[in-house]
Amino acid sequence: MDKEHFKPVRLDTKAELARAMQRPGFKAAWDGLEEEYAALNELLQARKQAGLTQEEVAARMGTTKSAVSRLEASIRSESHSPSFATLRKYAHACGKRLVIKMV
Repeated sequence: MDKEHFKPVRLDTKAELARAMQRPGFKAAWDGLEEEYAALNELLQARKQAGLTQEEVAARMGTTKSAVSRLEASIRSESHSPSFATLRKYAHACGKRLVIKMV
């Protein structure tokens, strides 16, 4: 593609989300996934705060990078929920402690 004609457009995620929330059924579906996405965010933030890659977390857990990738993806899956022990290993690999709260 000719670089002179390529003009990237910055994605405004807040505006896009606000627009999507107007679609029928979207807000209910979004709200239904809140717990899964909050859990996933906690995992990713723990890894980011520790400054670790998936490969480094895997080495600390004694597993493979693909297993860590599946773990991070499985939080949103009803059919492959990770065990408490696996979540604890992940937390410890990131230098964190696993705490579960119900509010």
